Amino acid sequence: MSTTTTPTILTIAGSDTYGGAGLQIDLKTIHHLGGYALSATTALTSQNSTGVKDVFSVPSEVVERQLNVLLEDIQVDAVKIGMLANKDIIEVLVKTIDKFQLKNIVLDTVLVSSSGKDLLESNAINMMKEELFPRVDLITPNIPEVHSLLRNTSYTGKKEEVQSTAKQFFDLGVNAVLLKGGHAQKTDSVIDYLIERPDSISTHTTKRVETTHTHGTGCLLSSAIATNLALGHTLEKSVFLSKEFIYNSLYDSSRLNLNYTRENKRRKEPIF
Repeated sequence: MSTTTTPTILTIAGSDTYGGAGLQIDLKTIHHLGGYALSATTALTSQNSTGVKDVFSVPSEVVERQLNVLLEDIQVDAVKIGMLANKDIIEVLVKTIDKFQLKNIVLDTVLVSSSGKDLLESNAINMMKEELFPRVDLITPNIPEVHSLLRNTSYTGKKEEVQSTAKQFFDLGVNAVLLKGGHAQKTDSVIDYLIERPDSISTHTTKRVETTHTHGTGCLLSSAIATNLALGHTLEKSVFLSKEFIYNSLYDSSRLNLNYTRENKRRKEPIF
């Protein structure tokens, strides 16, 4: 889809020293797909191929200054939100969304790193649900995040569970939810379900890629969706295109694994 100007996508997320997730993978994804990436840093992390070792939250007033400086100067076409760290940063973000009337907002509900490090303080989860969920256009939880965000749910990624699970999110004010299936029981396919209000459900399926290159896949998918929204695609088409993009990225990275030495095969390498 052609546009007269390069679309701008703002990513609000934590920094990954390893380069495979967070701001770094967002920037790579946005530029690869034809957008111009702006960024505001919410946290600094110390991490490598074995996981997150340490997290330092950026002071909320610094996050607010980053956002104000950018948004007072540049028209933003879409926003990807990742790691938020704490309640103070969420409060800043809520105020910013309202002040600048931001649109095409994709919230990747990052709670815990793949290595088990908390990336959002537990007392901030309710605030995210109450204040951010109604303000964004899409949330993209994986199955463990669904369990953390919803009470009394046994969601496992099965089609018959989708409608009732989506209703619980809609009751929290969510406008649309992409229930990701990467953590579902191992099958030949990964099935994600996009549910938009009031009851529109679309199924997005790709072949499962057997690879260790899974670091940052949630960041990549959400930033790709935001970029495709900024390019003018519908939400359903944006999810479709982004699923294709992440499959191709994983497939290509998996082929690179063939050249690794036996000692390095178990490392989780960045996708790009």
